[in-house]
Amino acid sequence: MEEQKQGQVSGQNAVKQPLENKEKRTPEAIAHHYDASKYERPSVTVDVVMMSLRQRDLQVLLVKRRSWPYEGMWAIPGGFVNMDESLENAAKRELHEETSVKDVYLEQLYTFGDPGRDPRTRVITVVYFALLNSDELQVKAGDDAADVYWFSVYDLPPLAFDHDKILNYALTRLRGKLDYTTIAFNLLPEQFTLRELQRVYEIILHKK
Repeated sequence: MEEQKQGQVSGQNAVKQPLENKEKRTPEAIAHHYDASKYERPSVTVDVVMMSLRQRDLQVLLVKRRSWPYEGMWAIPGGFVNMDESLENAAKRELHEETSVKDVYLEQLYTFGDPGRDPRTRVITVVYFALLNSDELQVKAGDDAADVYWFSVYDLPPLAFDHDKILNYALTRLRGKLDYTTIAFNLLPEQFTLRELQRVYEIILHKK
């Protein structure tokens, strides 16, 4: 019986030993030995889908690319995230640099990360969305864009990267939100009629 007790005690000590070693692995110690160069690091960008109701049509703001890749093609405003800024701040900065638009409420929409979506390198993009009354905006092409223009979401030019896929997703999400949010109010003035609201729904749902 005494031998069995000794065996049990010895077994308990064996179990405790790894736990004691594990406790010594503090976050600081782990970080000290972490080697980021062992892992591939994709680049991160942000893109901003900005839609508005213009000329009785649902339109999206696009910029003409100034440089390779897709030089001269239309694209959603966006660009690379700096190491010292948040995703939302990067989205606001890129939007202002390319379209001169600022002080806009942005909602994170989705993340697109197909490996071949950008010919330059592996790029993951976080897309933000804004739906607003364009009468309140002063739009002008910035230094990073050759031109800026409002296009109907139902009559788009050929787009750079996978931006056609992004816009299709944004439109689908917008239509889905009509059922359970007041998002359509963002396209209307502070005072509006029921008929005006109905017309907004018809335009977004593409009903004649």
